[in-house]
Amino acid sequence: MRMPTPPISRAYLMCPPDHFGVQYAINPWMDPGRPVDSERAGTQWRELREVLKELGHVVVQAPARRGLPDMVFTANAATVIDGRVLVATFRCPQRAGESALFEHWFRENGYQPVARARGVNEGQGDHLVANGMILAGHGLRTDSSSHEETSSYFGLPVVGLTLTDPRFFHLDTALAVLNEREIMYYPGAFSPQSLRVLRSLFPDSLEADDADAAVFGLNAISDGRRVVLPAAATGLAQRLAQRGFEPIPVEVEELLKAGGGPKCCVLDLRTPPTTRTPVPVPQTEQTEWPGARSVI
Repeated sequence: MRMPTPPISRAYLMCPPDHFGVQYAINPWMDPGRPVDSERAGTQWRELREVLKELGHVVVQAPARRGLPDMVFTANAATVIDGRVLVATFRCPQRAGESALFEHWFRENGYQPVARARGVNEGQGDHLVANGMILAGHGLRTDSSSHEETSSYFGLPVVGLTLTDPRFFHLDTALAVLNEREIMYYPGAFSPQSLRVLRSLFPDSLEADDADAAVFGLNAISDGRRVVLPAAATGLAQRLAQRGFEPIPVEVEELLKAGGGPKCCVLDLRTPPTTRTPVPVPQTEQTEWPGARSVI
């Protein structure tokens, strides 16, 4: 049995599901005619928040806004690496109003630099850091043309991965980073070429089956040892335990009605916000970051 790395304390941004509901359909999971139990969704969200806090992580919150029911899925709000923030530009007009609100939150909480993505870029939902590179999903939400901007802004290589199954419309629904060198993913969500890339870069990774992928088992939160994942992904939990990880099951079936799970509900800030008075960011800092390369 391989020994996982020690847990790393994280800071997560969450947004309460005060206005959560399925009011439109922008992914295959959403059906406005299917009832959503708002009270139960709130309970599940709060239980997820408490689990993260009990594991020793910091949880901060952004306020919800009426008319933006998907704000609860903060993973899509931005990509945050080493304090740099690239705020999402959403493909679907139903979520476009979230960008300005999250950009304001980051500036008010002292992050710098903060910039809005020029191309369609759906934040950490499609951008996960592992082994010194950014794994970037595209093909369904984020545009592959945005990868160059992402690589340049963060100064890291980007590995583009083509998503082909509409059920797994963001990378974080089909792949989870367990630690810096180990991931788990669902092979059926990726193009043949992207699957070859993943198997080459991460040869010892855990490949999930259809049953666990279908309950969003890959939409998980890992601190290097403890893995928070949907309770319905029982097979995946067993396989994680066999590898020395500690699976932490949580109920998320109400959130799944909108195509969300544990990871969708958190944006990994890595370190807590400073809460200091933000410093204005020069225009050049917002647009150009030389010295990076993109692997697509």
